[in-house]
Amino acid sequence: MSSHDVVISGIGLVSSLGEGPDAHWRKLVQPGLEPVLEAARFSPYTVHPLPEIDWNLQIAKRGDQRQMETWQRLGTYAAGMALDDAGIKGNDDLCTTMDMVVAAGGGERDEAVDADILAASESRNDRDVLLNEKLTTELRPTLFLAQLSNLLAGNISIVHKVTGSSRTFMGEEGAGVAAVETAAARIRSGQSTHILVGGAFQTEHSDMLLGYELAGYLHRGPWRPVWQRQGLDGGGVVTGSGGAFLVLEQREHAISRGRKIYAELGPVVSGRAIRRQGELDAEIAALLSQAALPNGELLTISGASGAHAATAAERSALDANPAIAARGFSTLTGHMKEAQFPFAVALAALAVERKAAYPAFDAATEKPFNGIPRTVLATAIGYHQFEGMALVNAA
Repeated sequence: MSSHDVVISGIGLVSSLGEGPDAHWRKLVQPGLEPVLEAARFSPYTVHPLPEIDWNLQIAKRGDQRQMETWQRLGTYAAGMALDDAGIKGNDDLCTTMDMVVAAGGGERDEAVDADILAASESRNDRDVLLNEKLTTELRPTLFLAQLSNLLAGNISIVHKVTGSSRTFMGEEGAGVAAVETAAARIRSGQSTHILVGGAFQTEHSDMLLGYELAGYLHRGPWRPVWQRQGLDGGGVVTGSGGAFLVLEQREHAISRGRKIYAELGPVVSGRAIRRQGELDAEIAALLSQAALPNGELLTISGASGAHAATAAERSALDANPAIAARGFSTLTGHMKEAQFPFAVALAALAVERKAAYPAFDAATEKPFNGIPRTVLATAIGYHQFEGMALVNAA
């Protein structure tokens, strides 16, 4: 145990299952919990939609809310929940010295402007002129056709007054892995004492689904649990809207504030296999080795997306270790892209702190776990690229 150990002292979660760590825990420990699904709106694709959210609870000014698209409101909301949970929100001394690492995508496109440009281009040949006209009249001057990824970090700073250093990572699940890995490294090195880290993803937007479907990743047809989509129509991914933020601190910093500690964040490891050369299986095995897994039964919170190749490779690697009991939480929340890894780490921390395992999310596929989980593995094997894992230990 070291004063520079990385501990988790705040959690903010939003998904189709509800808001906050307590609400998620109550839902996820119910055996046979049914997911919340929306199958009609984006047919033939199914999504896990957001619950009703009172944005005023974390974003007090309506003006701030209006200038954010849903994905930004979602991230800012989840970040506020984590700050509240850690007892930092509203404390100027802590907020002004707090660093931030955010995992974000390119933002939601303005579909109305896209449609307007396409419609106008059918009757005009001066399309360069047309595009400039639309860009100068239809969009706010700070934006292009999609919102900038670092606007999420900027809005968190404005709304919650977190004004230390700020970094934004882009790149699907890899962004979430890199964000947590970087935040943990800064704390271990003494560069930071407390960091807000996480991401958000809003799937109920046609361009978000398009990003998956262009490469054929989306599952089609009736919903199935994440481990049971192999060989079915489509690419296996069912997406979900959600956000996950964590407050990470040096152990001595959290203790000096008298804060509850959920868990200690152990090794965070990452890789980027060249999948077209068949390296994924070996890369997952290497990461499991680097993570320094403990002896005995090990609960694993898997961020498996359902994507056929990536999920099959992860399942094979986890099944090869008889001590591992995996829980694929995308079965109940959907795949949340940039937020996937922070969400997995948060669920792992809850299991450690509550001294109880989650029941099987897919009873036909997942093994039971007996005993008290003192160490939990969190994984995110990217649906397209990037792999990451973290070990979460009892504090």
